[in-house]
Amino acid sequence: MNLVDVKTDHLGQLADYTRTLYRAPELRKLFFELTLQCNERCFHCGSSCAPGLVGADDLTRDEWLSIIDQVKAEFDISRMQLCITGGEPLLNRDFFDIMGYAHEQGFRWGMTSNATLITPEVAQHLAEVGMGTISVSIDGLRETHDELRGLAGGYDRAMAGIQNLIEMNAFNAIQVTTVVNHGNIGQLDELFDIMDGIDIDSWRVINLEPIGRALERPDLMLTSDDYVRLFEFIREKRRAGYPLEYGCTHYLGLEYEAEVREWYWLCNAGVYTASIMANGDIGACLDIERRPEVIQGNIRTDRLRDVWDNRFELFRHDLSELNADCRTCEHARFCRGDAHHSWDYDANKPLVCFKGTLF
Repeated sequence: MNLVDVKTDHLGQLADYTRTLYRAPELRKLFFELTLQCNERCFHCGSSCAPGLVGADDLTRDEWLSIIDQVKAEFDISRMQLCITGGEPLLNRDFFDIMGYAHEQGFRWGMTSNATLITPEVAQHLAEVGMGTISVSIDGLRETHDELRGLAGGYDRAMAGIQNLIEMNAFNAIQVTTVVNHGNIGQLDELFDIMDGIDIDSWRVINLEPIGRALERPDLMLTSDDYVRLFEFIREKRRAGYPLEYGCTHYLGLEYEAEVREWYWLCNAGVYTASIMANGDIGACLDIERRPEVIQGNIRTDRLRDVWDNRFELFRHDLSELNADCRTCEHARFCRGDAHHSWDYDANKPLVCFKGTLF
């Protein structure tokens, strides 16, 4: 078999397996959105987080501890990871109490952070409460990063935070994530030299998505040429043995599938992944637009186990079934309509499709 035949066979097996997941999903990644407050104001933020954004109905410390107890009692946490996010999670004043309790209860957990608050002392506390992995956002060289994230000095503080984590030598994986847009794609080579020069475990490079505040900057969306440049960059570095990867966000076609990340495209929303939002709402991927039909319940009134087992119907079918062009596309079996976070729920069509660009 040639490579195309091998990939086609693998994608066919994955398509069959996905239908099994629709019938029997398994919660492997549970996101805790500890706060929508952030000390940065990133132009691309899908959740539109901002400084001082604390809701009156945000979950309390005791409620988070109760959620941890509930999840432990009703799920197999040996097959689950807690994914801690925000906003900037460290701005939740009860962060270390909550995550220390999760650690005591046997949960594995990792965090997404801008790292600007990670002093040597904070890095030590993170180790003490059992953090295993962390992904830190670096979105360009110094001036670009600070402009995109709305915090003067943010780049230097983030890089110092990364170094503080490295020097702790206590974590399973330290990752940097970069959101690539039309304005910063020309900095990839310089960023690569920087990432190659520090002792991180991987560099995750993803594209700007047409969601959240990024919709206000259409000039920064990637062009077709940008996308090809991005995926060629990632593939070249991976072939050279560097720990560089693309995110889990889209179907890329036979040319790039299994070339720029470890395995093939699968939207995890509602089949492997669920989220508890800062106000207690239960959903799938936190990047999905927050509208009534995607909210599956609220942890204050619903048991997560019941919601996981008996709701989430929106996420357990191929999105391609909802759109005539997708339904009749020759790639529909592998693409399935692409990702829930970039689906237009009003027009029932994908906001991102690489047909005609990558394949």
